[in-house]
Amino acid sequence: MTHSQSVVVYGATGHTGRFVVAELQRRGFTAILSGRNAEALAQQVRQAATPLEARPASVDDPAALDRALAGAAAVINCAGPFATTAAPLVEAALRAGIPYLDVAAEIEANAATLAGFAAAETPVIPAMAFYGGLGDLLVTAALGDWTSADEVHVAYGLSSWHPTPGTRAAGQVSHERRAGRRVRFAGGALQYHDDAVTQQDWSFPEPLGRRPVVAEFSMADIVTVPSHLPVPEVRTYMTLEAARDLADQSTPAPAAVDDLGRSDQTFVVDVLVTSGGEQRRATARGQDIYAITAPLVVEALDRVLSGRVRASGVASAGAMFDAPDFLRSLEPYLTVTLPS
Repeated sequence: MTHSQSVVVYGATGHTGRFVVAELQRRGFTAILSGRNAEALAQQVRQAATPLEARPASVDDPAALDRALAGAAAVINCAGPFATTAAPLVEAALRAGIPYLDVAAEIEANAATLAGFAAAETPVIPAMAFYGGLGDLLVTAALGDWTSADEVHVAYGLSSWHPTPGTRAAGQVSHERRAGRRVRFAGGALQYHDDAVTQQDWSFPEPLGRRPVVAEFSMADIVTVPSHLPVPEVRTYMTLEAARDLADQSTPAPAAVDDLGRSDQTFVVDVLVTSGGEQRRATARGQDIYAITAPLVVEALDRVLSGRVRASGVASAGAMFDAPDFLRSLEPYLTVTLPS
């Protein structure tokens, strides 16, 4: 489905923001560029192959945000740290009466959005991205007719992880907010702890196979999944190579290897849910965790604007959408395997 609606992309000059702008244009939307850096926005407009409009706005200027969102059908927030940008932009979207979506991977920022805007009637969808959104959709699809699960495991098989400057900045904010502690979801709640980092092996589907992973490498799934599913324990894991890349401050940012601007990074997201001794599995394979976020969030936008939703107000991807149908719609970008 194509649209002519205008959609504001806040953080349009960033690495993920540029992928989102391109995907919006590919699907027939009109992208309006916004963000804090007027000069960078102007440069992006000058370099664009098609005419674009820029509307600079700072998150600490509500009037400027209102002007940026005027006449738009929705806003997609790609600007981290989301601990700073999410709440002001959600509030501006609610004043404008338009849907808000973001691509936040920050655990605390997503938790704050889900809790802080529970009374919203306009759609508010945080973490509509590779971390948080994709895992939530896979978990929801894997559950199928189950109404609950005993445990959820989400394992990330990344071939490498070249983080963007935005990823590093958001990680630093999260580290400071936690005072260096780690976080898990167990016993039905987020728990902060100082336990040592541990490793184990995870048997990914072939051809990746058995790989060492960092256990309890907690990502946004520990917020999105339990926000709508009665699951007392959600664990996430990261391949050791990717975790080392992220920890190494000398690891460079992603470099494009194709005409779409994607890096050579490949990924497998492997989900295992257990209930009463039974197991179900769902997996997704693709290229470039930042690039795949664009079709994820734009597909979500399309479904919200066309009324193909299962919830109202603030909700994660798994609660808002028909998860199996959503995942299958991404098969030009993802190879998805769901329980039969």
